Amino acid sequence: MNLAILQARMTSSRLPGKVMAPVLGEPMIGRQVERLRRARRIDMLVVATSVDPTDDPLTAYIERLGVPVYRGPLDDVLERFRGAALMPGADAVVRLTADCPLADPGLIDQVIEHHHAVGADYTSNTLGTRTYPHGLDAEVIRTQVLLDAAELAADPYEREHVTPYIYRRPQTYKLAGVARHDSWAALRWTVDLPEDLVFVREVYAKLYPFDPAFTSEAIAALPVNTARVPA
Repeated sequence: MNLAILQARMTSSRLPGKVMAPVLGEPMIGRQVERLRRARRIDMLVVATSVDPTDDPLTAYIERLGVPVYRGPLDDVLERFRGAALMPGADAVVRLTADCPLADPGLIDQVIEHHHAVGADYTSNTLGTRTYPHGLDAEVIRTQVLLDAAELAADPYEREHVTPYIYRRPQTYKLAGVARHDSWAALRWTVDLPEDLVFVREVYAKLYPFDPAFTSEAIAALPVNTARVPA
């Protein structure tokens, strides 16, 4: 069973409340959930947020969407994932972040399939040299490996970012990667700044009314696709 855990909180340091910012009349995280539900290899989706009262409105909204919510520590995100991952029968955890409303369900399926095909402990599409846009990141972790990391990781960076304890130890864990032949690494499709949100809203306004399941290729072909990762 592939358990996708979508981490989200309202207290983003650069753009607070962004996960609930409206995108074509729906909170941004709702748009992302809609896209994630198209991934064939995700068996269950859980949103992992915090017990902080600021995340109460987020929790209420996600529950109205019919998506389970797990609430844990605000700053120890690895512990939050550990709690959410204790789902009976979960063989793998798919780590996703709620600042990626242009998530690609086909790419997520590809990463999951590669993970199981090679018998990896950890698989991502960002391992080594990035070839996908910032905002299409997907990681798959064998559940027991994630639980081990939650028990052993002591570095605050590893607690906050969930998976560094694993991919920093290639001598201990079997790592695997998925890459594009032609790199889109310069493209920025994540939402950290106000201008990122403007870009995402433009994408949805131009593509969603004609094809709600619009593809990454359709995004890349848009004239508005000028967002670039700062040098």
